[in-house]
Amino acid sequence: MNLVKRWDYWKNPTILLIAVGISNIGAWIYLIALNLTVLQLTEGSALAVAGLYIIKPIATLFTNTWSGSVIDRLNKRTIMIFLDLVRALLIGILPFFSSLWMIYLIVFVLGMAGSIFTPTSMSYITQLLIPEQRKKFNAIRSLISSGSFLLGPAVAGLLFAIGSPSSAIYINAIAMFISGLLTFMLPNLEDKKLKEEHLNKISIKLMKEDWGIVKSFSKKNIYIMLVYMSFIGLMVMATALDSLEAAFSTEVLGLTEKSYGFLVSIAGGGIVAGSLILVLFSSRISVAYLMGFGAIFVSVGYIIYSFSTNFFMASIGFFVLSFALAFINTGFQTFYQNNIPIDIMGRIGSIYGLIQAFLIIIVTVLFGVTAEISALRNIIILGSFIMLLINIGLCTLTMLPTKSRYYNEPVNN
Repeated sequence: MNLVKRWDYWKNPTILLIAVGISNIGAWIYLIALNLTVLQLTEGSALAVAGLYIIKPIATLFTNTWSGSVIDRLNKRTIMIFLDLVRALLIGILPFFSSLWMIYLIVFVLGMAGSIFTPTSMSYITQLLIPEQRKKFNAIRSLISSGSFLLGPAVAGLLFAIGSPSSAIYINAIAMFISGLLTFMLPNLEDKKLKEEHLNKISIKLMKEDWGIVKSFSKKNIYIMLVYMSFIGLMVMATALDSLEAAFSTEVLGLTEKSYGFLVSIAGGGIVAGSLILVLFSSRISVAYLMGFGAIFVSVGYIIYSFSTNFFMASIGFFVLSFALAFINTGFQTFYQNNIPIDIMGRIGSIYGLIQAFLIIIVTVLFGVTAEISALRNIIILGSFIMLLINIGLCTLTMLPTKSRYYNEPVNN
């Protein structure tokens, strides 16, 4: 394939990847800047900062009951552009508020926008890519996301050195605006005249019908949804364990804040390494192996971390789990794109995202409360082995010979 044909083949995915990279770096800058802003505003209240992390899943609970009905009925590119511009505006006005509750309110609305954007972008990406591009695209996207994980905090630190958290927040608003402009450059894949159904107002009756469609699809495709729920279980456990990560590292392992920061950087390096290998060799690794063995090694990494007694052991655990996360994330995204129909992808993603958000809140709070009355290491070990059981189930599902057709990559849409 010559350069001109290769560019034509990857032009639109490349524009989308650039938009993803810019918004991801901006998101990390925003996250760190927002944490510092709230800390300064509340004179060092860790509880106030923790509130920022609870808002996102709560926003998902308020959004995902109805957002899938909107996503599948409106132009997805238009939704993405609109949400990018709205988020740019909201982030841009954030530094003007000194009230914690006003900041929480804006973060809540931003969380709602993000909850709508995620399934919308998944639907659009699936439409944009031909099946042969999906695994490679997801691998490159994982590499960009992990690179942002390392680059974002570094850029944020530089901005703090020459400016303030507020200036860093403005940078993210600009990044979100640029992301919206880049999305505008992408093709409109739904330029046909909208059906009359699409123009109907969202109603309780319509939402019930959509929930019924998701329920019917789930019953008819039990295997696909078992894999989906297993992946959700993995992500729920990972989120709950990650919520205790800082406390475990500093209080149990006795790491300094500087050492803990370096530990997080090692995790970022693991994701970059895993993603880079996938970019180079994704065509040679099946989706089933990406998911199955990726899940097992994520568990192995968490178990090593849970039994660690020093920085060296903890860093090995962090590197292994983050390296494997690149594999399972790429594998699951490709599995999802290949097996969920595009016309109901928004509803499927939103409703199962609702389930995931609910479970994250319950399990994270449960782990946090239990950690107050029990040894923190015991909770981390218990959570790691619960994750291992879930992931053994996921690996078993992906390796069933009778289900190999779900992992065969289609040759056309």
